[in-house]
Amino acid sequence: MEAFHAMSIAAEIPENTVGIEESTLPLRIGMVAPPWFQLPPSGYGGTEAVVAALVDQLVLRGHEVTLISSGPNGTRAQRHIRVFEHPPSELLGSSALPEAISATVTAQSLDAVGCDIVHDHSLAGPLLARGRRVPTVTTMHGPVAGLNGEYFRRLGTAVDVVAISDAQRRLAPDLNWIGTVHNAVDVASFPFRQDKQDFLLWLGRFSPDKGAHLAIEAARAAGRRIVLAGKLSESLEKDYFAAEVEPLLGTDAEYVGEADAVLKRELFSQASAFLFPIQWEEPFGMVMAEAMACGTPVVATCRGSVPEVVADGISGIIVDRLEDLPAAVEKAEALDPRRVRSWAEQQFDLPVMAERYERIYRTLVEGTQNIQDLASQSL
Repeated sequence: MEAFHAMSIAAEIPENTVGIEESTLPLRIGMVAPPWFQLPPSGYGGTEAVVAALVDQLVLRGHEVTLISSGPNGTRAQRHIRVFEHPPSELLGSSALPEAISATVTAQSLDAVGCDIVHDHSLAGPLLARGRRVPTVTTMHGPVAGLNGEYFRRLGTAVDVVAISDAQRRLAPDLNWIGTVHNAVDVASFPFRQDKQDFLLWLGRFSPDKGAHLAIEAARAAGRRIVLAGKLSESLEKDYFAAEVEPLLGTDAEYVGEADAVLKRELFSQASAFLFPIQWEEPFGMVMAEAMACGTPVVATCRGSVPEVVADGISGIIVDRLEDLPAAVEKAEALDPRRVRSWAEQQFDLPVMAERYERIYRTLVEGTQNIQDLASQSL
């Protein structure tokens, strides 16, 4: 673990900004990322990818962003405060010290910089909210059950919490929710392909809750070949893969390793459908948005945020029972890829997410609308 570094100035302000009315003053936003991966992440790092994209979009909308993160700054943030020279990814899950150090850096830095609002995506950072003179917003990227939910419950009104789906909010309605903002992807960076190849795709982290083994069984029952790509590095992932997935592999079920950004886009765009047999109340499945951005329909079980993300019969097929997955594959393959892509552009493109976050920021900073009204509705 390395000592944190002093502030370094990142890229200059872009010459062109969009989406800002002349009468709207820019906001000074402190954006705190988790300390584990650089922004944007080079591989795994769903939260980090969202934060990096949000930073870029906010700058493009004319705001001044101070980013606190580890590693080099690959975003448009005008100021960068670096926590670790090299992100301590290897300590994730085994040490809380990187989070504590990140919170210390945040406390030392943001008051000196001057912000109108702080958006903190780290775990320990929200503990500092009570001592700040400006509002603190946090996004609930993880589950609201268990200790994670209890942590934010005990923070009370010191932090305004943004949900990434209404399904997530329903599991803990007593938290201090300020609104719902779905995660987003850079739709333009995902290649659209009208003519698909003859294989299904599963992509994600190898966990029983993600249902890779169920995807293989459904594809086989539908008479389709399936390609699997996913994260397989932690012991629990390896145990699940060895016990439940590997025995099912064969000529019609191939594991191709963990997909980087290039391979992921290639697979998403070529697959005839994306299988998402989720087995828990996942708050948001980014892979669904990525598949739809390529014009690839999603076949998913009706759990968590799935009914909010997939337009049933338009961008995919949603089923209540696992035994209905094979028949749903054929229905999904008949959907128009152009309508699938259009749904992703309308609902999950980056400017849509940034505009919704900006609305929340302005509500808290300027009081531009009734906070109770904002908190009671999905954005």
